Amino acid sequence: MRDHRSGERGPYSEVWTGRATAHFQWLLALIGAACVALGIGLAVDSAWTSGVAPLAMAVVGCIAAGLLVLFGTLAFVHVALRVDEDHLEVRCGHIGVPRRRIPLSHVAGADFAPHVTPRHWGGWGYRWRPEKGTAVVVRRGEGVVLRLADGHTFTVTVDDAEAAVRVIRDRLRLTRPGTKL
Repeated sequence: MRDHRSGERGPYSEVWTGRATAHFQWLLALIGAACVALGIGLAVDSAWTSGVAPLAMAVVGCIAAGLLVLFGTLAFVHVALRVDEDHLEVRCGHIGVPRRRIPLSHVAGADFAPHVTPRHWGGWGYRWRPEKGTAVVVRRGEGVVLRLADGHTFTVTVDDAEAAVRVIRDRLRLTRPGTKL
């Protein structure tokens, strides 16, 4: 988590950034890479005697499963949260996809959640549950729960979530004076 001062725009021009990382998902990425290597190994040095079709299915199956696991886990190894003057942006993984950008004008309030767990959301990653809303969960721990103006909620796990909530609430007070959050 870092607090940055940037530019001279307005009375509150600070950009807040935070992130959360799930180190154990590197193990899953290694398992995916091992599946890809197994598929390539089968294709290159095959000792199969039962025909080409079973060999092709095994090679394609290993490579496809490995790539799915590899890219699926690398997409959610970490999440980055950025709050600037007008928007809140959530980016996942090393290339920042999936990404969600929420204008602060669409945020009704922000709350601190001390215990966000993958078990309550149905696993890690970008999740949606009808009774809970949408979430980006990369690890157990604290998170930010945004109450959106359309009645939905958006939860994201991030280190130092209390500071993120304070910054978001301050931004909302500046844009809507006299509101209680």
